[in-house]
Amino acid sequence: MDVASLAKLFSTTFDANPNARKAGELEIRQAARQEGMLTAVLHIVGSNEMDIATRQAAAIYLKNRVQKSWDNSAAGKKRPDYFDIAQSERDALRASIFPLIIASPSPNVTIQLTTTLRVMIADDFPEKWPDMMNTIKTLLGSSNIKEVMAGCTAILEVVKVFRYRQASEVLAQMAGEVFPQLATIAAHLLASPPGPSQDIPTILHMILKSYRNSIVLQLSKHQQSPESIVPWGRLLFQVIDLQIPAEAVPQDEEAREKSEWWKAKKWAYSILGRLFHRYGNPSQLPSAMKDDYGAFAEHFISTFAPEIIKNYLQQVELLVSGQVWLSKKCQYQILQFLTECVKPKATWVLIKPHAQTLVQSFIFPQMTFTPRKQDLWESDPVEYTRMTIDQYEDFSDPVSAATSFLYSLASNRTKATFLPILGFINSVLESNAEPQQKFGALCMVSALHHFMLRHPDVRPKVEQFVVQHVFPCFTSNLPYLRAIACEIIADVEKLKIKWTKEENLATVSQAIGNALNDPELPVRVQAALALTELVETHKSVEELVRQQVDKVIQDYLKLADETDLDVLNNSIEVMVETYSEELVPVATQLTTRLADSYLRLLRENMAQEAGADAEMDPSALTGDDDKTFAAMGVIKTIATIITSLGSNKEILAQIQEIVIPIVMFTLDNKQIDLFDNIYELVDSLTFNLRRIDANMWQVLESTYKLFKSDAVDFLDEMLPSLDNFLSYGADVIKTSPNFKMMFLDIYTTGMTSEQLGENDRVNASKLIESFLLNLRGEVDDAIPIIVPIALKQLDEANSRALRLANLETLINVILYNAAAALQCMESHEAGSARKFFDKWFSALKMEHGFPRVHDKKLSIMAMSALLELDPAAVPPTLQEGWAGIVSATLHVFRTLPVAIEKRKALEDAFEGEDEDDEDEDGEPVALEIDDEEGDVWDEDSSYLEYLASEGLRLRTKAINRQSGIEDDDEDDDSDDESEIDEELGFISPLDSVDPYTSFKQALTTFQMKNPAAYQAATTSLDVEQQTLLMEVMTIAEKNSTAAPAA
Repeated sequence: MDVASLAKLFSTTFDANPNARKAGELEIRQAARQEGMLTAVLHIVGSNEMDIATRQAAAIYLKNRVQKSWDNSAAGKKRPDYFDIAQSERDALRASIFPLIIASPSPNVTIQLTTTLRVMIADDFPEKWPDMMNTIKTLLGSSNIKEVMAGCTAILEVVKVFRYRQASEVLAQMAGEVFPQLATIAAHLLASPPGPSQDIPTILHMILKSYRNSIVLQLSKHQQSPESIVPWGRLLFQVIDLQIPAEAVPQDEEAREKSEWWKAKKWAYSILGRLFHRYGNPSQLPSAMKDDYGAFAEHFISTFAPEIIKNYLQQVELLVSGQVWLSKKCQYQILQFLTECVKPKATWVLIKPHAQTLVQSFIFPQMTFTPRKQDLWESDPVEYTRMTIDQYEDFSDPVSAATSFLYSLASNRTKATFLPILGFINSVLESNAEPQQKFGALCMVSALHHFMLRHPDVRPKVEQFVVQHVFPCFTSNLPYLRAIACEIIADVEKLKIKWTKEENLATVSQAIGNALNDPELPVRVQAALALTELVETHKSVEELVRQQVDKVIQDYLKLADETDLDVLNNSIEVMVETYSEELVPVATQLTTRLADSYLRLLRENMAQEAGADAEMDPSALTGDDDKTFAAMGVIKTIATIITSLGSNKEILAQIQEIVIPIVMFTLDNKQIDLFDNIYELVDSLTFNLRRIDANMWQVLESTYKLFKSDAVDFLDEMLPSLDNFLSYGADVIKTSPNFKMMFLDIYTTGMTSEQLGENDRVNASKLIESFLLNLRGEVDDAIPIIVPIALKQLDEANSRALRLANLETLINVILYNAAAALQCMESHEAGSARKFFDKWFSALKMEHGFPRVHDKKLSIMAMSALLELDPAAVPPTLQEGWAGIVSATLHVFRTLPVAIEKRKALEDAFEGEDEDDEDEDGEPVALEIDDEEGDVWDEDSSYLEYLASEGLRLRTKAINRQSGIEDDDEDDDSDDESEIDEELGFISPLDSVDPYTSFKQALTTFQMKNPAAYQAATTSLDVEQQTLLMEVMTIAEKNSTAAPAA
């Protein structure tokens, strides 16, 4: 296709006529298979004669084509949308990509070309594109600023590709060869005073971002050396100290935040923070990293950290005095760094003299009710509420970092800082401070409530503090004070504040009840959260709410619909659990309301995904996480309603008809993020109903289709529901060859698919066990399919869980039809039956070979079935040892009572968990205040230590595997031999079977059918076994006598 015709086709892709767009896209797709197509596309993108829209459309096509088809490995070619790119076109693209980026007519085109370059780098560099780095170095050395910018763009893309690859030689080589050149370029750019041109700050931004991304996981030897760290450190301080004139950045603060100059400053702060946090803090450096970074850490904390702290304190002083402006992200980075400085002794001694000043002059202003917060409250109260509740999740908001700094001071340097901070808070609240400042002081209380209620001197005074400073806020005419009052009540209730006066609790409950009807949404949300805590803690409040629970639930639902906050769904869930009896009459209406909310959330999320311009904003394709989490919360609430209804089958059936459409909507639209929650809902419904109604079978059909396409790795989530279909819908499945085929195919796929791992194979084995137990006598034709698969796994299974689950698949086949099973084993391969028996009986002798009650009952029942076989059905390879089945069965009987006791203890412990939790929550743990000036090692430090050591172990294991070195991993061995716990939620047809009477009956049949083997079996028993046999017979007789009476 010639260039002009192709350009015309690209111009139709943004035609207002949808039919013209569709026709153009179809023609472009058909032309994709023609060699020379990409060469023509490159010509269009680089042609100044074409309009920008056409060039952009061509660039988008180029990016998409490269993303789908550049990887021409065997795996890449399996993609359904893969169109091979000829070698000549690959060479042309490698030769053209940098000139195209240099000459790009717009940022939008540059974005597409940059993404294209990243894909090429990921697949080609360095092996297939060895000269690329020389090209980049040439660009960096150019006097043309556009070429320098293209070189910096390329470096950034290389770093992005390799930043998460452990021990990357590419990054280490770049750090030594290219990064010194980048530092020189940056220093040269800073020699000129900042001006309105965006090229210089853009290049500076990319250089600093490249360095920051290069140190995500590792700091190369070169980067640790003085030859590197000194010039880069000097550069970073230069950027931080750089005074940017007003004319170089936008006047609007939001636009200024996004300007290239302030992006460059943000990355400079971020680099210093990363260097200290991961590599330069010896007291917090994990043991696994000390060999690589111990010396650097000691040097950094003694040489660089003091200078950084000094600089940051100066920046803060200039900011609070109004002499400079700092972007929010820069303030965030400063606060993050200062927070990191609290735990190490070497930096704490530098921070300590300034701690109280920082709290009063820098932290406190962040917490006050600023004009920015006021604007957000008025313009978007939902976003304001979300920001307040999820502030720790905002990694750019200084309020979040300020709260973390306060928390770190209070938890790590309690003795030196906590009471002075509280003294400052009291001074603000007891003065004639402005309401905005009182709000800030109360926000600090909210941040520190965890410590206030654990401090032995402060806890007794908290009630009076609340009465004096929080109660008046409930009647304030300022809504933000009413909101923070509700928030503090929720905080102190979480830690079980003791109200010494009943009238104070009555005042709180009345005030929170009134706030639930407040005209301002943020107040209502905080009131709802506070009321939930009050209901959970105080019986008196629980009873008060009981009188109007219908209205309260409706208020909660309305708030959840207005805000899509997951935390409100948690509150609704608590209310449903607490008032389950009262809500029975309105359970269907409540579920309908929740189902409508769920569908709304999904539709809005799907619309956002569909409406997002995937070419210009690929991140938008992920939809809205808040809506997804809110939808998860709704599903959990519906599940709670189902559980609370228990055995009320009539209402459950009504709720099922409401729930099935939302289940099908989720599955049909492949909302994979919600599959876990949806299958929990199906499991809960089918389990509580103990039946499968006609409408529910469509869920099984859809589940099977999804498993065979998009959701093959969701067997773990699907298994409980699939087991319920078999347990409670067996009569229907027995009459449906299609349903039988589905279950058998899921097992076959689960056991053989290369996409799946051992845990999936365990789940597949559990599924086929349920299949065989629930469909006894109805699936004979499945045996020849199951047996070869399970026999193959006897040698391939690595984990103990899979070895047991797979062995029990074959044991279930024996139980299903012993004669057919043995015949099938021998038909598969001579000696297979003997091999299986050897593994089975060997596992029986192991201490934890068959640990659970179900495992033992299954083995007893299967061996009983074997004893009832006609002698002619026993393979010759097994006849010699056939009499040993009796002693093997007695061995299982010996361990069965212990397993039953363990299961009973586990059930009792599970039932007592709620009471234990209540006891644990009764009193918060007292605060440790005998710290002080040394290094602090806390839970966060221990967690980072664990992550680092585990990462090192896994990396070593991977390297050994690649090198062909045998891995004697003791941890893996211990994990493999760890105890397999009882599955209390698993219900099996064997639960109602008495193994004692079954064995007694089988032994009688054995004596009749095979007297010689019976004689050999019983006479070979030792005294202990004979005694045990008599005990088993006695229990069997007792059970068989008791059964008719029962």
